[in-house]
Amino acid sequence: MLDPKLLSILVCPLTKAPLIYDREKNELISKKAGLAFPIRHNIPVMLIDEARKIDEESL
Repeated sequence: MLDPKLLSILVCPLTKAPLIYDREKNELISKKAGLAFPIRHNIPVMLIDEARKIDEESL
């Protein structure tokens, strides 16, 4: 589980928009950028090259 304090300060590195925590997939979602950033070993990987592209329907 991601620390709520950490989630409150993290933003999308591309758009600077807030992120949504997807507990089921263990990812941080940027709706504005259409990207999902993985969380590995409880550490968010906020690199655009590591993000997965998502479509509107999966949000």
